[in-house]
Order: sequence, then C-alpha cells, then structure tokens
Amino acid sequence: MTLDSINTPTDLKKLSREDLPALAAELRQFVLNSVSKTGGHLSSNLGTVELSIALHYVFDTPHDRIVWDVGHQSYPHKILTGRRERMSTLRQHNGLSGFPRRTESEFDAFGTGHSSTSISAAMGMARAFQTKGEKQVAVAVIGDSAMTGGMAFEAMNNAGVYEDLPLIVILNDNDMSISPAVGALNRHLARLLSGNIYSATKKGIDSVLSIAPPLREFAKRLEDHAKGMVSPSTIFQEFGFNYFGPIDGHDLTALIPMLQNVRRLALEGRGPQFLHVVTRKGQGYELAEADPVLYHGPSTFNPEEGVQKPATPPKKTFTQVFGEWLCDMAHADPLLIGITPAMREGSGLVEFEKNFPKRYYDVGIAEQHAVTFAAGMACEGMKPVVAIYSTFLQRAYDQLIHDVAIQDLPVLFALDRAGLVGADGATHAGAYDIPFLRCIPNMLVMTPADEAECRDLLTTAFHQPHPSAVRYPRGAGVGTVPSPELRSLPLGKGEVRRKSNAPVGSRVAILAFGTLLYAALEVAEQFDASVANMRFVKPLDLDLIKSLAVDHDYFVTIEDGAIQGGAGSACLEAMAIMDLHQPVLQLGIPDEFIEHGDYKLLMAQCGLDVKGIAKSIARRFPTVLTANSVLVGK
Repeated sequence: MTLDSINTPTDLKKLSREDLPALAAELRQFVLNSVSKTGGHLSSNLGTVELSIALHYVFDTPHDRIVWDVGHQSYPHKILTGRRERMSTLRQHNGLSGFPRRTESEFDAFGTGHSSTSISAAMGMARAFQTKGEKQVAVAVIGDSAMTGGMAFEAMNNAGVYEDLPLIVILNDNDMSISPAVGALNRHLARLLSGNIYSATKKGIDSVLSIAPPLREFAKRLEDHAKGMVSPSTIFQEFGFNYFGPIDGHDLTALIPMLQNVRRLALEGRGPQFLHVVTRKGQGYELAEADPVLYHGPSTFNPEEGVQKPATPPKKTFTQVFGEWLCDMAHADPLLIGITPAMREGSGLVEFEKNFPKRYYDVGIAEQHAVTFAAGMACEGMKPVVAIYSTFLQRAYDQLIHDVAIQDLPVLFALDRAGLVGADGATHAGAYDIPFLRCIPNMLVMTPADEAECRDLLTTAFHQPHPSAVRYPRGAGVGTVPSPELRSLPLGKGEVRRKSNAPVGSRVAILAFGTLLYAALEVAEQFDASVANMRFVKPLDLDLIKSLAVDHDYFVTIEDGAIQGGAGSACLEAMAIMDLHQPVLQLGIPDEFIEHGDYKLLMAQCGLDVKGIAKSIARRFPTVLTANSVLVGK
C-alpha cells in the first residue's frame, strides 16, 4: 500500500500527482478503520483527506505552518506526518490527542480545540516571519461554521492592513459544523455552495472575451463587484484578501495547482490570500455522508454495520435530563427562551427546537454574542436559558460579568460537560467554572449530585431574579429518576446525607459538591464520617457548615473542579469569617491541565475515585483510621 510508505511529507512529495487519488482512497479507509476502533471525530476527517494531502504536497511543512481551526479534522494530517502507527492510541491516556498539540509533533504548528482561533494564530506567525526576515507562509484552515465566530473576523480585519502578509486562509466549506450551520454569513457562503453558477458564468465570459483583449481588461475591472452578485468573494476582498474559489476540495487536480499559486503569491508579498474550498463531511463513507451529525464523534463501531443503537437503553444522561426539563418548563412558562451557540445536539436542544421553534435560537459559534443576546432578552422580560458547555462559557466571561451580572439579569446558564470530559482532554475540560463564577457578584452557582437533583435545581435557578448557573457533567450519573413535577429546592440549603457515630475527636465531615457525593458516601462508610450534599456553591449553606462544626473535628471538601478558588476555597473563606478552626482537606482537580484519557482513569489520577479520596483522608487525618478501613491500606 502506498500509505505505508508515507511517514513524512517528504515521502509524500516523492509521489507523482497521478498516484495521489489512490493514496487518498487508502488514507480515507485508514481513517475510517482507525476511528471505528478508538472512537473520535469521523465525518469531519473523512471530508479533509484530499485537502490534507494537497497541503502537505504543496507546502514546505513544517517550515510553512498549517493551523487547523478547532482541529477535530486533523486526523489525516496526523497520519501523513509520522503518526500513522500511533493512531490506535488516539484520545487514550498517554496516546495521541484528538486535536493538534505542539508537544506532539513539529507539524502541529498551533494547539487548538476551540473554534475560530486559526486566523489570529496564523497571522501572528506570518508577522513573526516578517519581523525575523524569514521566507515562510502561514496557513489557517477554517470551517464555514467557525467563520461565524467573531474572532475570525477580528483577525481578518487586522490582517488586511498588511499588504505583503504571507498569510493564506483556506475556508473549508462543508455547510456543516456539529449542528447545521446558521446565520446570514452561512447563507451567503451557501448561496452557491459548489460555485457552479459563478464558475460557469465566468468561464463563459472568459471564453467570449479571450478574442478581444481590450474588452477582457475592461471586464476585469468590473469583476470584483460583479462577481459579488453570484459568489461570496466580495466580503473577503473588502477585508483585503485576494479571493479564489470556490473549488472542489476533493479534486486533487484542481487543489494542487491552486495551492501552488496562492503559496507563490503569498511568498511574493502579494498580501493575504483566501481560498474557498468546498468539501463534504463523511466523504467516501455513505453512512457518514447521509448522517454527518451521527458520525461527527462516534464511539467504537463496526464500519460494515455502522453505528448501532444499544440493545438495552442506557441510563439517561444529564444532557437528556436538561433537554426534557427545558421542554417541560417551556410548556409551563411562555417567557422561556432557549439559546445555544451552535451546540443543539450536544446540549440537548433537539426536541426543544422541534416543539418551540419560535423560542429557540442557535446563534452560531459565537459565545460572546449568545450571552449578551440573552441579556437583551432578559431586559425585555423574557427568561433566557443559555445551554452551553462549561469550557465554552469561558469564551464569554466579559459578557457574563459586564452584560449580565452587573445588571443582575435573570439569565440561566445550563453548564454541560462540567468537570473532566475524558477523551476530549484539556481543551474541553470544565474544570474552572466554579472559581470563575463564584467570584462574580449577583451570581448563583448550583451543583446537582444526580439526575433528579439536576432537574430540581434547574427549576430552582429558573425562578431566581438573578443570574444563575447549574453545572452538570458529561454522560449519566447514578441513575436517579427525576420527578415529573417542576420542583424547586430551598435556595442556598444543603442536606446531611449521612451522620457520623464516630467518637468525639475523630469525626470527619465531608462536604460534597456535585456528583462526587456518591463517592463520598462510599468513603464515609470506611471512616464513619458525616456527609453533606451541599448543592449550592453560591449562596453557600453557612448554617449547615456551622452546625457540622459543633461536633466534627475535621472537614473534607470534594468537588470535580479546580481546587484553586473552588468550592472548597469558598468553605475555607466562610469558616474564617465564622471563626471556625477545624482543619480542612480540599480535594478536587489539581493545579495542572488534565490531558485526554478514560474518564474513570483520569479521576483516579486526580485522586477523586473512592480509593483516592480514602487515601487522601487517611494521609491528612491519620487519627480517623478505623479497623474496617481496608481500602485505605491498599
């Protein structure tokens, strides 16, 4: 097989152009086989096979830099740059990342994972080349949906100032992100998705005018504005880019000479270049072509059979609990509005959109806009619910403070993927929401322990006249069944789930925030400890802490978020104010970025499984050891 001989782009360049289509077929099959065994992003990578080959065939990588926006479409790139044999470790602990990482390969020019950053990064590289007097090109490969992110346009606005900038932006236009792409820009790009009308029109005009050069020159001066009527070029040319396309991103005979031309123009100082490439998600695998959303990020499956539904229904996920709650609350309150920044499926809003299409808003990959848009809605008496991953709310922190919290607007943030997220790794971990939310005045922060409590706390938060956040993890919890009713819990009040009978002098009180409550209850059996389900980080249940301090000697706080500034820190601050002096052990995610791997393995690595929690307590408070602490001694 040709692919077996490709370990670097140097090997790739030894092939003739006639050999490349066969290589593309082999590479596509390799991607399919690999992802079916490890899980990961599939549709997007099947769509970038030819583009990856063409980029490394034409550009002098890694001397020329390629930045993959988001990076979930970079598997073919990884395979062509010496990581083919390690694809079996994809997204596994100590294995290949599912996204580009600078520490993984010199061919990964920039680490990515979030959307719309590639043009800014590539522009920074291009300006650095010029400052150092080096002849290199920086290439940003960005999807059409990522172009809905404001940061992409901020970068283009800046890049257009430099008329000799060696920057190339490649728009990978597949009319799709994770959810269907939305917005006016997308409609503009999709108006002639394949460019057939413009291409045919221009070809016909060129043919006619080729026999009359003066007329052709006159027509060329009109072209910039005229072609804007039938193609998306004008908007990019107004930013100062030289626009080419659209072209078929699966046609290597068209891609390669076009890339050679734009690279030459960039190196000659002709300014930033913009190449519009049209591809298809799932290309070459009929099942993925038919349903690119289902095959966006599948777990392991048989390629011959495709993704199968499990024989027995799995436990309901927190995301599903939220989606059902949203529909039920929307029936109960006509002022409820659902908002998502391009994560309809991931955040559980599919049914809500079907049932309440006029109250559903997908704003595109634009988290900042989503938050301020919600603030505007709230100003006019609506009750917006922003469904957003914890890691993506980080991108709208200024808007959260400036536009929502300062004005004390009742916007509810449903924070999915709180805590560690397993195979997606550090870029997607929701480790920081508790510290960055609890320091904001007017903000309420809630941490449900299970599915039933998640529904109740969503209802509680929705009825508050203040901004609030309910954080919950990826996947399912212990399997508690939510009440069909829309019940509220007392604001700022936790509960004691287990009471210690240990002798005075060795009593431990474990304050659990979120789903780690159930691990805490298991540990408590070993130490005869008390366990409090705190429920609220803000407002914190000060009365509960004070009451536990009366007859407990040691405190342990447990959370699936960053220790620094987290819920445990909130408890320490409160205890200091109340002049309570019990020693406190804080357990949570340590002060480091936790990389990708199996979720349970990562939690154990952080000491947040039952065994790790027990060992930490025994190490910190050795006097509480009991005769039945079998697990602690292992």
